[in-house]
Amino acid sequence: MTDPAPASLPDPPYYAVVFTAVRTAVDDGYGETAERLLELAAEQPGFLGVDSARGADGLGITVSYWRDEESIAAWREHTEHTPARTHGREHWYASFSLHVARVERSYGFTRPADA
Repeated sequence: MTDPAPASLPDPPYYAVVFTAVRTAVDDGYGETAERLLELAAEQPGFLGVDSARGADGLGITVSYWRDEESIAAWREHTEHTPARTHGREHWYASFSLHVARVERSYGFTRPADA
């Protein structure tokens, strides 16, 4: 297993889709579906990367990064993504919010290995 690290992204501008959700107690294939959707998203034109975290309380935040709004729209309408979204509303999520933002500036820090 590799150490967690933020997504490696190109210089802005690009878009971030921020999906924040509270899970229900229903699992019903959630993990497998999430893995499959990540694999599919990574194959889509315009996909740049993803960062995701989930707390023990069920709150999760996933940020996917995209080259442009057309890429985001195409992913939203993907034939496997659409039924997964419906199933999520019906079973997996108590609540969620989604925000699309244009990233104008970004920077980061990585501690040197010998520090």
